[in-house]
Amino acid sequence: MADFHNLTIHEITRQTPSAVTISFAIPAELKEKFTFTPGQYITLQPKVNGEAIRRAYSICSTPTEDLLTVAVKEVKDGTFSVIANNTLKAGDVLEVHPPEGTFLLPTNPSSTKTYCAFAAGSGITPIMSMIKTTMEQEKHSRFVLVYGNQSLSETIFAKELLSLQAQYPDRLFTEFFYSRSREEGARFGRIEKSTVNYIVKNKFKEEQFENFYLCGPEEMINTVKETLLENGISNDNIHFELFTSSTETTEMDASLEGKTEITVIVDDEEYSFVMDQKKTILDASLDKDIDAPYSCQGGICSSCICRVTEGTAVMEKNSILTDGEIAEGLTLACQAHPTSATIKIDFDDV
Repeated sequence: MADFHNLTIHEITRQTPSAVTISFAIPAELKEKFTFTPGQYITLQPKVNGEAIRRAYSICSTPTEDLLTVAVKEVKDGTFSVIANNTLKAGDVLEVHPPEGTFLLPTNPSSTKTYCAFAAGSGITPIMSMIKTTMEQEKHSRFVLVYGNQSLSETIFAKELLSLQAQYPDRLFTEFFYSRSREEGARFGRIEKSTVNYIVKNKFKEEQFENFYLCGPEEMINTVKETLLENGISNDNIHFELFTSSTETTEMDASLEGKTEITVIVDDEEYSFVMDQKKTILDASLDKDIDAPYSCQGGICSSCICRVTEGTAVMEKNSILTDGEIAEGLTLACQAHPTSATIKIDFDDV
């Protein structure tokens, strides 16, 4: 994952007391490399105290905008999020990896569809790109957004969403939910099972939704997905991206005390070494200075997906890969531990 490029910050805009947007200027020679589909993310590689760290952030701009924009919400005791909200400024340069990710809403100017998204907190960022691109590119498509926050003051893109809704009154419909404040024109509470039923069975029961997009905390995503399935929505039409994951992990087998001879293929290079089974495949690879792709290291993004072509491995947790993808040999390197004497991992074959 050596494909990082120096990008200059064009502007930083305060969105809420705890969130900013960072907009990058893309040089002409990198325009093609930074082309993206709404829903994808970029990985930033800032240096903190002399050490490079990686953080993934969803793109909230549209593919036709001149600037590439992400939103960063400040997390208490966070490393980069604190810097982004309090220290970074226009003119600073960051290393940025080109867009990637599988949470996609590809648009087609000839399409006439209705989409629905459920977002909570900073989960709005990829959805924002989807909404703006749909309004711009699919002139006959409609979009329903269900957006949950604690309060209006903490709602990222609140003003822009209201402006878009006014611009497209017959195509964009936003339902705001606030769990800690009562606001005019919004509903009080969280996004729960009753919320989903209200949307699909009541207010928008006449709509034939093409696809559903869910983004935010794992608990919300699970609730919304389960309710949609109960309402007869096909699993193939439900797409999600986690912004926070549960701490539940699979209990690792006590037998993972041995060593595994591992072969790693990345960027057409092959590396072989012996690793402890207690370590994850990603950690063991990074220890050998192998430039394996990764970003969040928490099983939330999809940067470290790889294929097990020989041997076996078990993941501590998985909220991204389907059973079918796992059966095909895909795994998350940041969560996977080898369980066989030998194993072969291919980062290029995904």
